[in-house]
Amino acid sequence: MTTPSERAAQGKAARKHASRSSHGRWIPSSQRPDALHILEAEAADRLPGLAPIRYGRMMASPFAFLRGAASVMAADLGAQKHTGLTVQLCGDAHLLNFGVYASPERTLLFDVNDFDETLPGPFEWDVKRLAASVTVAALQNGSAKAKAHRAALVAVESYRTNMRRLAGLGELAVWYERIAIDDDVLPLIRRGGRARFAHGVARARRRTSLQALGKLTETDASGTRRFIEDPPLLERVTDVDRVTLGKIFSDYRSSLAEERRVLLDRYRYVDAARKVVGVGSVGTRCFVLLLEGRDATDPLLLQIKEAGPSALEPYLTPSAYAHQGRRVVSGQRLTQAASDIFLGWMTGPQERHFYWRQLRDMKGSAEVETMSPATLRDYARLCGRALARAHARSGDRIAIAAYLGATDVFDRAVADFALAYAGQNADDYAALGAAIAAGTVTAAPDA
Repeated sequence: MTTPSERAAQGKAARKHASRSSHGRWIPSSQRPDALHILEAEAADRLPGLAPIRYGRMMASPFAFLRGAASVMAADLGAQKHTGLTVQLCGDAHLLNFGVYASPERTLLFDVNDFDETLPGPFEWDVKRLAASVTVAALQNGSAKAKAHRAALVAVESYRTNMRRLAGLGELAVWYERIAIDDDVLPLIRRGGRARFAHGVARARRRTSLQALGKLTETDASGTRRFIEDPPLLERVTDVDRVTLGKIFSDYRSSLAEERRVLLDRYRYVDAARKVVGVGSVGTRCFVLLLEGRDATDPLLLQIKEAGPSALEPYLTPSAYAHQGRRVVSGQRLTQAASDIFLGWMTGPQERHFYWRQLRDMKGSAEVETMSPATLRDYARLCGRALARAHARSGDRIAIAAYLGATDVFDRAVADFALAYAGQNADDYAALGAAIAAGTVTAAPDA
């Protein structure tokens, strides 16, 4: 086992492969793949009738486009030199993939909360994705380029300083590190944004299965709860036979810890529906299940989401897990401070891979597109801290901290990259708009 000083030396040696200042460059090569071709290729294995909804949502704003274009940025990052300092990447670490959720002890935590693209890879890819999203959001909110650059700088500085702090802690201290909303977050949000953030936290506390029951379901003539149809966004599944349903439950149940199987067995199946979610995930097969526990006032809503290969996989070592649902679940369990007790996976019809989680468990995200410049900087700082905590659990925090160093060389380089990449994102966003206007791409408005 290497010593801390040896690990730090390995981190500094990585500067020879990719200097800290080299991260500031973004010049697309003449061989850069067309962004729309990447998006169309990604949609090939998705439900074709939902592609217009995805494009409609991506056209809502440049930030919405960035959210849906993880595969585009993955190709761009894959073409750059990297440090080789590996962590379990979130894979899509934009601002809205951080947020609030409840731990099993019902404490509200702030953390990374989306792992569809998770895969081991160079730590800086997540940092660059985060910084780019900060810059795009700041520019969209009306900030000048200098202020947008400053916001990205704050996020990266927070990542670096927290990684250096975590490098000095013991293994268990790092593993137990968490960001609690009441103790760690609210006191740090300056007065101008605290009320808005507190309102969002209060809203997250109300987002439970019981609240969703009233919003997504109704009681039919027989007194049975059913999902309210809202095609194509929510459509009941009526052709699932008991044999198929039994196998699905059995496979999913086997991925849970033994004590959680006991808990799951106390619920009975009531109804199921296909649901369109997110921006980048639109077109993947996604379902919601309504289960009932003690009685009709004791619901459990589970989301079953299709998991394909990570968007990062063409540019990195393939996942150690052949099952893509297990890839997502394992990545989430490794990097989150605490994870959903119903997180699991299974293989569905046509050998497609899925993962399961609770649909609503006090989950919430910030309204980034309405933040003031000061509040956005506070939020960017918080996301940088959360990302450092996640990476410190899965990677060599001592090596990464040594690579980053005590100065702001890396911070400024990544902020420079983020500002340049915001321009690339704007060009790609405009190209999608032009394709829609020309009729070569179909988008559903207001979807």
